[in-house]
Amino acid sequence: MSWQREIEELEKRKRLAAEMGGAERVQRHHDNGRYTVRERISALVDAESFHEIGALAGKASYDSEGQLEHFLPSNFVFGTADIRGRRVVIGGDDFTVRGGAADAKVGDKSGFGERYALDMRLPLVRLVDGSGGGGSVKTLEMAGHSYVPALTGFETTMKLMGEVPVVCACMGSVAGLGAVRTTISHFSIMIKDTSQLFVAGPPVVERGFGKSVDKNTLGGSHIHAHISGAVDNEVASEEEAFKAIGDFLAFLPSSVYELPPVVTTEDPVDREDEALLSVIPRDRREMYEVREIVTSIVDSESFFEINPDYGRSLVIGFARLAGHPVGIMANDTHFFGGAVDASAAEKMMRFVDLCDTFHIPMVNLVDNPGFLIGVGAEQAGTVRLGSRALMACYQASIPWVSVIVRRCYGVAGAGHSNSDGLNLRYAWPSADWGSLPIEGGVQAAYRREIESSQNPVKKRKELEDRLEQYRSPFRTAEAFGIEEIIDPRTTRPLLCDWVKLAYRLLPSQLGPKARSARP
Repeated sequence: MSWQREIEELEKRKRLAAEMGGAERVQRHHDNGRYTVRERISALVDAESFHEIGALAGKASYDSEGQLEHFLPSNFVFGTADIRGRRVVIGGDDFTVRGGAADAKVGDKSGFGERYALDMRLPLVRLVDGSGGGGSVKTLEMAGHSYVPALTGFETTMKLMGEVPVVCACMGSVAGLGAVRTTISHFSIMIKDTSQLFVAGPPVVERGFGKSVDKNTLGGSHIHAHISGAVDNEVASEEEAFKAIGDFLAFLPSSVYELPPVVTTEDPVDREDEALLSVIPRDRREMYEVREIVTSIVDSESFFEINPDYGRSLVIGFARLAGHPVGIMANDTHFFGGAVDASAAEKMMRFVDLCDTFHIPMVNLVDNPGFLIGVGAEQAGTVRLGSRALMACYQASIPWVSVIVRRCYGVAGAGHSNSDGLNLRYAWPSADWGSLPIEGGVQAAYRREIESSQNPVKKRKELEDRLEQYRSPFRTAEAFGIEEIIDPRTTRPLLCDWVKLAYRLLPSQLGPKARSARP
């Protein structure tokens, strides 16, 4: 007496599930330049590490003798796997079955996966390739009635943002709740030309507005990674997406209950880069490459940039110092002179939240002339979004160090760190700070005197020259208004020493924060 017959039935059903929507639909998917969900999972995770959960879920029909006649698997595949040796929960939509629509998921498989990740304190990776909501209007005919929309399980989705890393990749045309789930993540990716994201797809838009639009024009990666900021990074291929997912997760702990992973590095902690002595131009109007500073001070080849094409006056990303993960923020003078516009403020808020949630210390390289000014900036609501960014900085409780490399002006400049806390800062000799730059402030403060002068241009220049002497960072240091002015070449050694001290503080901070990361 054995259960061999049932085991054979089990293996048969697993084979049917692996066929997905059938050979014809799989081929059509390949012809569109895309991997199937099972191929994606296999390419992303470590070899032979995927353990599937719920493989037998699907819609079956039986003959008159009760034997399985036909089986269409659920179009959501998930389980646990290792990515670079660390366990994650991974799930993905199968577009070959009903185009990934939610009404073909069979049961709450995706919801179970989210609860599994939350309760087991594992990172969650979603490979989104469908609508993810209530499915299509075909559901009406199948169910025989309509329904009032509800976000069942959304509380779990929100809790995930405060406890485990959530990564979403938009792998195809994603609409409705699928689009929302993509954006409720700590890191999101779109693939150039082959993925699209929208609230409603072209047919619905055409019906609503009477104008046809193709899917890339409506919601391509060039929109959401560059203009809207709905997703973080744009990549050229699915392979690049898989690599980016692994790179991102490598900096993060599995949950907020663990320390970020520290690795060994061969890059000397006392390395000094001679180029840092001349990277900042003496002419304050000249631009420079801030990424050169970043790569000079962090561990070799460790910088992973996030959101590079959105809010471009602010550079953000992860890097390592002496093998320890840190968050990096830096102003890019090539865009608005480094001024924080509305999109950069939003980008700052999200990144500070991310680092604070997962206890990753922050390094801020400051060259901030203030919030962006002008009609466009006011119309974009820069002041409100900037206020949110400032609150994020002041709410953060992670170890934080700022290196003021050049300008630090106004209210936005005050957000370089939390001045109500330790406010650990270093300044380069090129540092320049205040409420307003002298060049613009003189015109506002001495307007009557300048306008009443016989030579206003000469008068303004005289005033600027007179005030210039007070601009020296050494004068500020005399009043202990800045704690240390350093040789730029010593930046890396100082930060490598700081990060080791910072990581000594982290064990006492582990666990969820009072508020989770904001998507």
